[in-house]
Amino acid sequence: ALPAHRRLRAGRALLAVVLASALCVAACGKHTGRELQPGSYRAVLELPGGRSLPFGLDVALEEAGPVLYLINGVERVRVTEVVAQPGKLSARMPGYESTLTATISGGELSGAVTLIHADGRTLELPFEARLGETWRFHPEPLSDNADLAGRWDVALTGGKGERVRAVAEFEQHFEQVTGTVILPTADQRYLAGEVRDEELRLSRFDGGAAVLYEAKLDDKGRLVGEAWTDRGGLQRFVATRNADADVDALAVATRLRNPEAGFEFSSRDLDGRTVSSRDTQFRGKVLLVTLGGSWCPNSHDEARLLAQLDRRYRARGLVVVSLMFEQHAEFERAVAAVRRFRAANAIDYPTLVAGRMAEASASAALPQLEAVRAYPTALFVDRSGRVRKIHTGFAGPATRVRHELLVREFEQTIEQLLAEPTPGEVASPESS
Repeated sequence: ALPAHRRLRAGRALLAVVLASALCVAACGKHTGRELQPGSYRAVLELPGGRSLPFGLDVALEEAGPVLYLINGVERVRVTEVVAQPGKLSARMPGYESTLTATISGGELSGAVTLIHADGRTLELPFEARLGETWRFHPEPLSDNADLAGRWDVALTGGKGERVRAVAEFEQHFEQVTGTVILPTADQRYLAGEVRDEELRLSRFDGGAAVLYEAKLDDKGRLVGEAWTDRGGLQRFVATRNADADVDALAVATRLRNPEAGFEFSSRDLDGRTVSSRDTQFRGKVLLVTLGGSWCPNSHDEARLLAQLDRRYRARGLVVVSLMFEQHAEFERAVAAVRRFRAANAIDYPTLVAGRMAEASASAALPQLEAVRAYPTALFVDRSGRVRKIHTGFAGPATRVRHELLVREFEQTIEQLLAEPTPGEVASPESS
């Protein structure tokens, strides 16, 4: 028999071998497993120029199959069109044509996100994600950072020298920063990120768009940096604290050529039938006509509100109609995109394919408008067929108070128009 001290050493040696073997098995399984693993991932898109755009990604294995969640601040976009096979993952973003494809290796995903732009052009961004990492830009936050909470007046300058004024609204909790940037016609939806010392980074990927903001405080207390979006490319910006900052929505407002003339439209529905404002289904109704596109994240935000208004006011005489200006000239491809848009936003109201997203196409389809400067644009039409109000752009839920005011404005306008009698009723003896 071995002495006690030698038996102890032998036991320790055996335990070490067992633990090493277990760790080897676990490590090998972690790096070579080909099944999609549930949990929280840190996902990153690689942008042109070497920048990285992170976003949160949760994977859930539900009874019907795997589900992805794209996480930006408080928003969790649920992705259900997911196919996971050994070593392979593919997903289509809800309501969009964009896709995610990746190889699976244990807790790591590697592949690309493909965003579809006009005329079928694609932007492919390398993608990777790692299970168990929940930080966004920095794995270890600093304890002492600049306070960036509040409202900022933003001046953006594009590559061709074009300038846009915007407003940034940020909330901050220690190093965590969330908020949005509000443009004259839209907002950048839910941005999330961090401040580190005096540097700010915010990002968003929600399936419809990729957005990155990077800035640093200068010696004047201004945020100076660059913004990148998948459609707009690179812009430089300077932001100055201003509690009263606001955007000039009137500068981009859509106007009628003849406010006294009746508003008319004629486009094909998703079955190819021509639908006209002269049809009996619209006669004597209050119309809320929106100009949108399935490719536009702000149109998705508006559609969710319009679906609620449609259900609430339809029985009282409101008809919501969406004139969709799509990215594709081919009718069938445009129809497929609109069907995805309808399904993602629970739409029951008519959606008509009105043309392509180019401003010239929209102006040709609706010559009564001076110009179509933004998607979405909502037109409120009374029972006699006259446009009573136009709202250019849309302030989505990420803008918080602005969105609440917009919802109230839409409701009040609808209530006012529904309360008015039809022209026939006004002229009848019983009404006199």
